[in-house]
Amino acid sequence: MGVFEPLQIFFINIGGMLISPTIMLLLFSSVIMGIVFGATPGLTATLGVALLTTLTYSMDTSTAMVALMGIYVGGVYGGSYTAILVNIPGTAASAATALDGYPLACKGQAGRALGLTTTSSAIGTFIGMMFVVMLSPVISAMALQFTSFEFFLLALFGIVISGTLTSQDLVYKGWIAGFLGLFLATIGRDKLQFYPRFTFGMSELEGGLDLVPVLIGAFGIPQIMSTIRDNFKIGKTKKFDKIIPDFKTIAHNTPAIIRSSLIGVGIGSVPGIGEDIAGWVSYGAAKKASKHPEEFGNGSVEAVISTETANNSCIGGAMIPLLTLGVPGSPPAAMLLGALLLHGIQPGPMLMIDHPTFILDITAILLLASLTMWVCGILLAKQVIKVLKIPTSLFMPVIAVLCVIGSYALGIRIFNLYLMLPIGIIAYFLSEMKYPIAPLIIGVSLGDMCDQNLRRAQMVSQGSFLPVITRPVSLILFILILLLIAGQIPVFQKLQKRIGNRINLILKKKSPKTPEDMKD
Repeated sequence: MGVFEPLQIFFINIGGMLISPTIMLLLFSSVIMGIVFGATPGLTATLGVALLTTLTYSMDTSTAMVALMGIYVGGVYGGSYTAILVNIPGTAASAATALDGYPLACKGQAGRALGLTTTSSAIGTFIGMMFVVMLSPVISAMALQFTSFEFFLLALFGIVISGTLTSQDLVYKGWIAGFLGLFLATIGRDKLQFYPRFTFGMSELEGGLDLVPVLIGAFGIPQIMSTIRDNFKIGKTKKFDKIIPDFKTIAHNTPAIIRSSLIGVGIGSVPGIGEDIAGWVSYGAAKKASKHPEEFGNGSVEAVISTETANNSCIGGAMIPLLTLGVPGSPPAAMLLGALLLHGIQPGPMLMIDHPTFILDITAILLLASLTMWVCGILLAKQVIKVLKIPTSLFMPVIAVLCVIGSYALGIRIFNLYLMLPIGIIAYFLSEMKYPIAPLIIGVSLGDMCDQNLRRAQMVSQGSFLPVITRPVSLILFILILLLIAGQIPVFQKLQKRIGNRINLILKKKSPKTPEDMKD
């Protein structure tokens, strides 16, 4: 493919979607649905993608991707509505936005804050899309050189780092959740020797666990149960006249937007972490770099722009490892992985060979989804707020029915319901005990990759692990995994602290003395 051919395909895709009333109607509908899912506490972008996946069985792949990317983009952005207007983030991704968005609303600037989050979210999605276009071919070409050892360690790294970074209190809880997911993925006949594992003589388990019912159970059931238990109601929202897209303020905060976009893409590309951590890291970086850090927490415009840019650029970041390596970068991306497999698309290094234009299709959809989100956010905010006044508990029966239909419709199997329900109940109790669910999902998603590549590598190397240290990429991944695990051991933590203090001392001695130091 030449230099200009990808651009030509990209613009042809954009044009094709723009002139199709069905596609544009689907895109607007899915983005609005995503905004409602994101803005409603108890519903998330991941659940939205999961439920919509079940409704795309009969669609062709391109049309299904329009719907799924639309609800993903809208869902990540939608959480900012309740974060700003009632100080309750609709999703974890917008939790950092509430810190300064709500104080702005209290000052009578709710419309301005929503305008800034809408515009910065659209810019963040656009920049994330640019990184998908630029980095995906490079990473895909690099990944073609990977052997089974690299893929095994990459999957293991994804599970370990996801468990490390998403645990609320103890890191080992994240690892346990990840390896529980890995165990679930080994159920059924193995793909290399066709030997049954953990099937207990049940023919339904011989083909392994279907990914979509597992994901629906793990995300849908716990949210239904917790919402019904809490009987959550949204309080009175702050009033606003109209959404104001303050382009002058956006232009003034260009450095913050660039920094936050890079943070979002970088964090999104790390397996299993997601948009919420991108928002918090960007908030911390913006506060540290700001000339007015004292304004943070009291209605800082820079803080609102930074968090919303980061969590939406994270979408593009999460798509890069998903499309090029088959490793989802966030929980919604894990759902997209299930959807892609459902539609016969195998993400990974061979994607650009088997489907040369697929990544360009996704980037074109992301661009249109970001524009659609901006239009919907500016024009339809008041209508979305009216929908939020409906008690959340009324949504739950509909969500429950969609969970059941979605799981059953996959292969018309009643067994999928028997699978979804217990996994959902287990996931509910795990989340109540503060075991993160994201590593479990990443473990299920990457289980096949981890298991098959480890065993294949052992067959090829005749039982030797030597290639782990003789191959550069394997060695880097192996060292990273060891550092992540060792970083939780108290002795190693003390050693790290001592080394850090020693380095700071050396740097301080070498740095030129300030007038204050001279006085001392």
